[in-house]
Amino acid sequence: MNKLTISPMPRRGAIVCFAGLLAATALHAGETHTWSQGEYADFEKGIVKNLSVRSDGLLTLAPRSRELFDSSTAYLWALALDSKGNLYAGGGTGAKLYRIPPGGKGKMLAELDALEIHAIAIDSKDRVYAATSPDGKIYRIAANGKPEVFYDPKAKYIWALAFDRQGDLFVATGDRGEIHRVTPEGKGSVFFKSDETHVRSMAIDASDNLIVGTDPGGLVLRVSPAGAGFVLYQMPKREVTAVAVAPGGAIYAAGVGNKQAGGAPPPSQPASPAPATATVAVNAPGTPAPAAAVRPAAPPPPPAGAAFGVSGGSEVYRIEPDGNPRRIWSHAQDVVYAIAFDGSGRVILGAGNRGNAYRIESATRYTALLTIPATQITAFQTGANGLLYAATGNVGKVYEIGPDLEREGSIESDVFDTSMYSLWGRLSFEARLNGGQIAVETRSGNLDQPQKNWSAWSAPITTPKGGRVSSPAARFVQWKATLTAGGAGQTAELESVDVAYLPKNVEPRIDEIEITPPNYRFPAPPAALALSSQGPAQTLNLPPLGRRTPPGAPAFSAENITATPAMQLAKGYVGARWLASDPNGDSLVYSIEIRGVNEAEWKPLKEKLTEKYFAWDSTAFPDGEYRIRVTASDAPSNPPSEALTARLESDPFTIDNTPPRITALSATRKGGKLQVRWHAADALNDIAKAEYSLDGGEWTVAAPVTKLSDSLELDYELSLDAAPGEHTIAVRVADEYDNQAAEKVVVK
Repeated sequence: MNKLTISPMPRRGAIVCFAGLLAATALHAGETHTWSQGEYADFEKGIVKNLSVRSDGLLTLAPRSRELFDSSTAYLWALALDSKGNLYAGGGTGAKLYRIPPGGKGKMLAELDALEIHAIAIDSKDRVYAATSPDGKIYRIAANGKPEVFYDPKAKYIWALAFDRQGDLFVATGDRGEIHRVTPEGKGSVFFKSDETHVRSMAIDASDNLIVGTDPGGLVLRVSPAGAGFVLYQMPKREVTAVAVAPGGAIYAAGVGNKQAGGAPPPSQPASPAPATATVAVNAPGTPAPAAAVRPAAPPPPPAGAAFGVSGGSEVYRIEPDGNPRRIWSHAQDVVYAIAFDGSGRVILGAGNRGNAYRIESATRYTALLTIPATQITAFQTGANGLLYAATGNVGKVYEIGPDLEREGSIESDVFDTSMYSLWGRLSFEARLNGGQIAVETRSGNLDQPQKNWSAWSAPITTPKGGRVSSPAARFVQWKATLTAGGAGQTAELESVDVAYLPKNVEPRIDEIEITPPNYRFPAPPAALALSSQGPAQTLNLPPLGRRTPPGAPAFSAENITATPAMQLAKGYVGARWLASDPNGDSLVYSIEIRGVNEAEWKPLKEKLTEKYFAWDSTAFPDGEYRIRVTASDAPSNPPSEALTARLESDPFTIDNTPPRITALSATRKGGKLQVRWHAADALNDIAKAEYSLDGGEWTVAAPVTKLSDSLELDYELSLDAAPGEHTIAVRVADEYDNQAAEKVVVK
C-alpha cells in the first residue's frame, strides 16, 4: 500500500487522509478524501523524465543534456578542457585517453601502459598530462598522440593533478599519502607528506594554496605554497572524494564511506588487482622501448569511493573562508564523486549509483537536477557559456549539460492505492506557468501495477483550478504531469497535485459474538463512575477477543481485536462482546436484540451503542435459553441513504437465576459417626459445588457420591466424626451460574 505525504495544511479545505497501516481505519466512506502529492519524497518515487525536483517539492524543467561521446569502456574518471575547446577524457579499464574536438567526433588519442587514467591536467601551452594507476606515472601526450613519461612519483596511485600559476604541477598520490611538486621540466620531489594513506582529491585556490582531501581519516587540509599543512576539517566520513574552491574562497568537500567505530580506519592492505589490459608500453625520453608491455605490480586496494563499492551515502560540507564548516547536503544512498560550479556559481554534485546530478541552492535546499543514463557521474568539467561536461561510469560516456533547459519534461506518479473501489472527483494542481504549460492526465485500474488491463490515459487537465477526473472508478489511480517551456524558454513550475476520491461504502462486518461469564457486568461510563460512592468492586479481566489469522502470521491484527474493560461482580447480570469492523473505517453504532430459543420475535435490548460490549440485568427474564442479535450500522459516517448494516446472531446461552433444590436432607448417628445424606437438583445447569458446615464451623467442600460434579442431579453422603450430644449440620449447593440453596438438619 502506498504511503501518502500529509501536507502541513490541507489545500482548499480538502480532507487529507493518512495511509500506510492506518489506511483501513481512516477512509470513511461518506467523506471525500484527497490524495495529495507535493513533497520531494512523493515525486522521487515517480518516473521523472527531463525534470528537476527541488528538495521542497518544486518540479521544473531540467537542464538539457545529451550524450557527447561513448568511450566503449567501463568508466571514465577524468575530464579536462584546453583553450581551443578540445575536451579530454580518461578512465579504464585500459588506460585510454580520448580527445573530443569542438563540434567534432571524439576518438582515442593515446593508450598508456596501465589499468586506468584517474587524472588529467592541461598546462598553459595546452599540453596534456595524464596520470595512471596503479604503478602511477604521469605522461605528457603530444598533439599527435605520442605519450612520454613526464614524471614518476614512485607511488601506486595518482588521484589528482593541478597546475599552480607558476606552471608547477602538483600530484596527489596514494598509498603513502604524498603530494609531489613537478617543475615544467619534469623535475619533481615530495612537496607535502600527510599522515594518511591517500591524498584522494585536490584543488588550488586563488592564492595557490592546495586544498586536499584524504582517506581514510576524511581530512580536508590547506597546504600553503611553502608546504605547510593545516587541517580545515575532519569529516565524519572516511574518504574525501572531491574538493572544489568557489570564486569567493569557500571550499566544498564531499565525504563518503563510514568510519570504523572507535577510531580512524586502518590503512589499506595489499590485495590482488584486476589484470592489466594495457597494450602499448611507453618510456621516458632517451630510453629504449621494452620488448613487451610490463604489467603493473600488485597495489593496495583503492579507496572505497574509487571502487564503486562504498556504502553509507555521502555528506557535502561548505567550509567558509573564515574556516567555519557546515554540512549543506547529505544522502543515505547516493555517493558523490565530483563537484563543479554552474554558470551562476551554484554547486553541482555528480553522484552514483543512480547517475544523479544535484544542485545546491542554499544550506538547507537542493535540487535533484537530472539523471544521466549511467550508474555514476564521476567527473565534471566546466565549458564556455555555462556549459557543463560530465563523465560517467558503468558505462564510460561524456555528456553535455545545459545551459538551456529542456523544452518538455514529465513525471509519472507512483501508483496510489485507495484500499477499495473508489469514485474519482476533481484533480487540481498548484503551479506557476511562467508562459509555459502544464497538462495532467490520469489512469486507473484494479491491479497494483499499471498494465494493459488499466484504463488509457485520460484527456489532460491544463488549468490549475483543475477538472473532474474522467478515469473509471477503481481501486488504484495514477497521474502524469507534462511541463512545457514558455516561448522565451522559461520553465513552468509544479508544486503539488491533488486528486479527490470517494471510497465506495461497504457494509460493516461482525465476525464473532461472545457471551461473557455470568454475574459480571461491564463498568458504567467514566462520568457515571465518578458519581458512585461505592468502594472497589471485584473485577474480571477478559483476554482480547480476536479473529485468528493464518499460521505464521501474528495472532491478531490491529483491526480485528476487541479489548474490553475489566468486568465487575454483579449478581444476575449477563454480558456479551463482539468483534466488528468496517472496511471503510467508518464509525459504527450497535443495537442489541434478544429472544428465547422458542420465541419468534426479537425484543430490543439496547440501541445506539458505541462500545463493542454490553451487559444487562437478566433477573427480569425467565430462566431458559436465549440468543442475542447484534446489528452494526455505519450511519454515523454516511448519509442516511448510503448507510449500511450487518447482523450476527449469537450461539444459544442460558439465563439461570433460580437456585438448585435440596431434598431428602437427613442426619443419623451411628456409633461415633454422623451419617448425612441429601439430594441436589437444578432445572437448567449442572450442580457445580456442594459444601457442609458442622455446628457453625467453616464450610467444607463435599464430593458427590459419583465423585464428579457433572449432572443436573447429584446425591451426597457424608460420614462425620461427632461427639455425643446435639449437632447442627448445614449444607449448601450452587449451580454453574452461582445460584445457591442452603438447608440444615439437627441431630440429637
